Amino acid sequence: MDLRFSAAEEDFRHEVRDFVRSALPGDIREKVLNHRQQNKSDAVRWQQLLHARGWGAPTWPKQWGGTGWSVLQRLIFEIETLKAGAPRQMPFGLTMIGPVLMKYGSPALQERFLPRIPTMEDFWCQGYSEPGAGSDLASLKTRAVRQGDKYIVNGQKTWTSFAQYADWIFCLVRTDPQARQQEGISLLLIDMKSPGVTVRPIYALDGTHHVNETWFENVEVPVENLVGEENKGWTYAKYLLGHERTGIAGIGHCYRELALLKRYATETPDGRGRTLIDDVRMRDRIAMLEMDLMALEMLLLRVATQAAGTPGPEASIVKIRGSELQQNIAMLQMEVAGPNGWPFSPAWLEAGVVQPVSGPDWASPAASTYFDMRKTSIYGGANEVQKNIISKMIIGF
Repeated sequence: MDLRFSAAEEDFRHEVRDFVRSALPGDIREKVLNHRQQNKSDAVRWQQLLHARGWGAPTWPKQWGGTGWSVLQRLIFEIETLKAGAPRQMPFGLTMIGPVLMKYGSPALQERFLPRIPTMEDFWCQGYSEPGAGSDLASLKTRAVRQGDKYIVNGQKTWTSFAQYADWIFCLVRTDPQARQQEGISLLLIDMKSPGVTVRPIYALDGTHHVNETWFENVEVPVENLVGEENKGWTYAKYLLGHERTGIAGIGHCYRELALLKRYATETPDGRGRTLIDDVRMRDRIAMLEMDLMALEMLLLRVATQAAGTPGPEASIVKIRGSELQQNIAMLQMEVAGPNGWPFSPAWLEAGVVQPVSGPDWASPAASTYFDMRKTSIYGGANEVQKNIISKMIIGF
């Protein structure tokens, strides 16, 4: 088995590197590489630059305006853009509702929404979790009652990432309360500007605002905004989650953060006239993380190439290992920062201000990054849930 990329794939890697080097705005690069807070305009600017290059939808087939790239090209693109300091492309349209619409959406929905996703003319968010239906998603309570040519939606969603920016939300709703849990759910596309939609912020452990609770009070949704068939939404939800979990692996993110970790350890004195990288135990820990990352990349390639575009339960393995690795890298970054990483001000980080501490500039956001990474083992389906899926669908218990 040859694990090396071909000459053509190496040429593609250099093409991506050259593009990012020349096209990525410097202010966005600095925010990403220094763990500063990014905003909506940063995401939109980068997405539109990619779209202008023809790379706005790396995972989409050409018939829908995508690149038509191979699995290896997609992986190379993700690694090289994120390593160079580009922000992650917003996944809610590109890798979540987009593939669902391609497979299950009506021609009218496809024509209406798909062209606006790679251009980011529409900013999407996800309406899945509820206060009593997070990991147990099938117990959701948000109701949609059909009245003529519209649905009337009432309920609450939580952990809706970036809902404060969103134009649209793809939302799981219960349309048949008498059916078994999974059989009475539908998937609706809801305009976030509709009367009755309210977004309230939830502040994360690091004090930042990127998740929300979203309320629906007698919100009217046209029947044509139903994806697929009524009461078949659980099928579409599982398909979407498979794509989401594969993306959570964060290979490119891990490569970038590992490179930063090595730099931090090289720059940080150990108090004995050396730097932390000179300590064999520190080098061992970094080497273990790098080996884990290489193994995860091989696993992702295997899952992606075998899935034929439809991730199966193997995506749960990728999700678990990827989320754990992101957390472990952030934890070691925090340890390298030491006391210099403990104090931080979310307001200062939002404004891009380095705190007046005696340590290096990069240490100020270390705690914020560590706190933020704690969520990776929860969103997209908690890791405990993923282990149940593996046990049932792969092992057979």
